[in-house]
Amino acid sequence: MPRLASPLLLLPLFVSCAALAQADAPSPLSTVLQTYDSDPHGDLRAVVVLRDGALVAERYYNGETADTLHDIRSAGKSITALLAGAAVARGQLQTTGTVGQYWPEVANSPAGKVVLDDVLTMRSGLAAFDEDENSPGNEDKLDEAPDPSDFVRGVPSNVTPGTVYRYNSLTAYIAGRVVEQASGADLETFASKTLFAPLGITRWSWGRDVAGHPKGQGNLSLRARDTAKIGQMVLDEGVFDGRRVIEASWIKAALAPRVATGKADRYADHYGYFWYAKTQEISGEKIPVFFASGNGGNKIYVIPARHMVVSIASSAYGKGYGQRRSEEILKALLQAEKAR
Repeated sequence: MPRLASPLLLLPLFVSCAALAQADAPSPLSTVLQTYDSDPHGDLRAVVVLRDGALVAERYYNGETADTLHDIRSAGKSITALLAGAAVARGQLQTTGTVGQYWPEVANSPAGKVVLDDVLTMRSGLAAFDEDENSPGNEDKLDEAPDPSDFVRGVPSNVTPGTVYRYNSLTAYIAGRVVEQASGADLETFASKTLFAPLGITRWSWGRDVAGHPKGQGNLSLRARDTAKIGQMVLDEGVFDGRRVIEASWIKAALAPRVATGKADRYADHYGYFWYAKTQEISGEKIPVFFASGNGGNKIYVIPARHMVVSIASSAYGKGYGQRRSEEILKALLQAEKAR
């Protein structure tokens, strides 16, 4: 008669099976992402979540894959701010310098007299407002201009620089051109050397104006995992994989609450150097969040208190629900993380 195995000898088998079942169960963060499989709009593309530098959840929607390049729209402005910081670190640029100091072609225009600090905080004083199609510096007029430099020269100022926050793409375009002039390199080439290569980003696409300059205001396409890498570098105060990429002092300066925006923007409390900030309240806990933001709900959320980064790719361009949905995803993830 065969001997029966001792119950104590069988115990590890049951423990192993239980552990395996637990490992196969979706995490609370993954469960949140799965709920958006049934989102009715069909234009959510990707969500990537990092915690402590590790990938802890990701999901792709509506035909997107991990290799899809996605236009992050105005979230590219935040990338331009990082590139400005790279130029500052190399002694090529100062935020106290004027646009004309680095871009002599526009030196005698109103834009040329604006200091870079006011450019990076959307307080240039130029008559540029993207929500007003009649504004002289409206982004659509910039895109349609046969000579972008001449267009910049022709935009008047309507308030004293440094006094009024007014969101527009013109100033971010100007910032990109200033970085080019100061560094002596094409903006995309400069980005490849100073930002993308150190982060291991090997694929991207960057829209250019009619004169061949990369658009500092946006139209940069990246993979969701790569925008998450950018967020991780910002979270780690300029360091990625043990290597200094951007100076910590610049990261702090870019995220600092320089302009109060809550009255004009329901999704942000403050604005720094092309980066936003908002304090989210989750179950009574106030959690500061810093983020890059683009039309359609494109986001790079950086959450220091949770050691988290949330990258969202969305194609809800021109649709208000895109921004609402992305904030909803962020808050659901923070709630799930709190309950973990």
